Amino acid sequence: MKQVDASEITALVSRLYLEANFVLPADVVTCLKGAFKREESPLGRNVLEALLKNAEIAACERVPLCQDTGLAVVFAEIGQELHITGGSLEEAVDMGVARAQAEGYLRASVVRDPIFERVNTGDNTPAMLHIDSVSGEELKLTVLPKGAGSENMSRLAMLKPSDGVDGMTRFIIETVLAAGANPCPPIFLGIGVGGTMDRAALLSKKALLRPAGSANSDPNLASLESRILDHVNALGIGPGGFGGTVTCLGVAIEESPCHIASFPVAVNIQCNSARRASGNL
Repeated sequence: MKQVDASEITALVSRLYLEANFVLPADVVTCLKGAFKREESPLGRNVLEALLKNAEIAACERVPLCQDTGLAVVFAEIGQELHITGGSLEEAVDMGVARAQAEGYLRASVVRDPIFERVNTGDNTPAMLHIDSVSGEELKLTVLPKGAGSENMSRLAMLKPSDGVDGMTRFIIETVLAAGANPCPPIFLGIGVGGTMDRAALLSKKALLRPAGSANSDPNLASLESRILDHVNALGIGPGGFGGTVTCLGVAIEESPCHIASFPVAVNIQCNSARRASGNL
């Protein structure tokens, strides 16, 4: 059985959180460059050019891509043959986020009491940690800093099975239309379908971990992703919300079996700064 000390997890989370905030993933940069070539609006092209320049400066100078350095969403895939020593996974992850927040001068964006006092925790913890048990003895960590501008525009609906694909598509389009410029388009859409209310929401966030612009391995879902992408881009919201032909850079759908009487659909919107970083121990 492989053993990993909690301090190693803390160090990895800290490194990944800084990397995610400073360096835009190569696949996202490729999507932005493709959007710049396709965009028909001169103002939209100016916005995309500024976003690409921003990414270049952030990576070179090691400064945040955005002033909202995000709530730390962390996905952990833990091998069944791996044992963590010297502390718990949760504590190690939070320590890593706090270390990155201090070392990178990242914004503290978490309040402990969401209802009444809303006092800032001061170190961007706790992280939102999602754990999956997998075979083997490896630990894979993926950090997804999630800004409020896009997260606040996300929605979930418990549709009726009779609503079907058309009802699902309508809900997604309505969500993007209501969001407008708020989530900093061009956006990415993570869509979770099925399971229960909470499962659909989690799937929608996991969908954002897919390579930017990639198609689902299921041809039916891939076709639906493409159709939804066309519908969203036809809305004309455009880069920065100033109008244009590129409102969305990619649609990713993840599904799960559900109850015969249910049709949960969750839409998690991600901004153009689709930050994420992964590492293994």
